[in-house]
Amino acid sequence: MSAININLIVEQGADYDVDFTIRNDDGSPLNLTGYNAASVMRKTYTSTKSYPFDVTFIDRLAGEISISMGRTDTASLREGRYVYDIVLSSPQSIKTRVIQGNILVYPGVTL
Repeated sequence: MSAININLIVEQGADYDVDFTIRNDDGSPLNLTGYNAASVMRKTYTSTKSYPFDVTFIDRLAGEISISMGRTDTASLREGRYVYDIVLSSPQSIKTRVIQGNILVYPGVTL
């Protein structure tokens, strides 16, 4: 399974949440029972500072997960472009990057 490229937009100072459905190569939902997941964003691929997302399994049988970041955390982000990915760890401890892409952080006006 190759990582799918999905670009995102995060608004500084606002709560952020996005849902994904992870699919097998044949298009069927991946059963995520027993899986763990992690997701972070960084300014560049080689940056040592990372900003973690909270990862929630919405429906493991349907392959549905969500990544989120609270308003306090998004407020600490500087405006600009970042990179991120979502990595699954199978019950057999096999790690697979399933989603990756760029994130644009836009500054708030009212927030």
